[in-house]
Amino acid sequence: MSNSVTDTISAMLAPILADLKLELYDLDFNGGILKVTLDTPAGQAAGVDIDQIALVTRLLGRELDHNEDAVPGRFTLEVTSPGLERTLRTPHHFAREVGKEVTIRFTSEFNGRRRLAGLLVAATDSTASVRVTDTAETIEFPLSIVDKAKTVFVWESQPKPNSKEAAAKRAATNKSTSTQEASAQ
Repeated sequence: MSNSVTDTISAMLAPILADLKLELYDLDFNGGILKVTLDTPAGQAAGVDIDQIALVTRLLGRELDHNEDAVPGRFTLEVTSPGLERTLRTPHHFAREVGKEVTIRFTSEFNGRRRLAGLLVAATDSTASVRVTDTAETIEFPLSIVDKAKTVFVWESQPKPNSKEAAAKRAATNKSTSTQEASAQ
């Protein structure tokens, strides 16, 4: 990865993302692909939408056209969101995702484990702690030994459409909506 390229692109992106109230989640230039990963600020309910990605692509593309020396040679610009299951590469990524389910693979065995899965409970600039799913044990490890890490999206089960659970959920939703409408009048 070329630091000068990523530094230059980060500088180009800063005012664009500030205006759009977005954050740079990750930036990678490798193999002729400039991959820009965007996100909304931590704690927001919604993520980045396709219109925001398209706008950043156009604005950054225009900046790159005006600064032809920013990226050497031919390259492909890829602007994306981190998605539901996010890659964790930096201390900032780990700190941002505390409270979420994660899977971790280490570069070598650590405390008798090569992998672990569980709830990310803490993160600093140099370590992270995961409450392991199968044992409820909390393991702290240095980020320097992480080979690969990502968040895991947990799908909530939904009741079958005609089941008693679904009917109860619909009734509760209808009652809540009726109460809100009555209090609004």
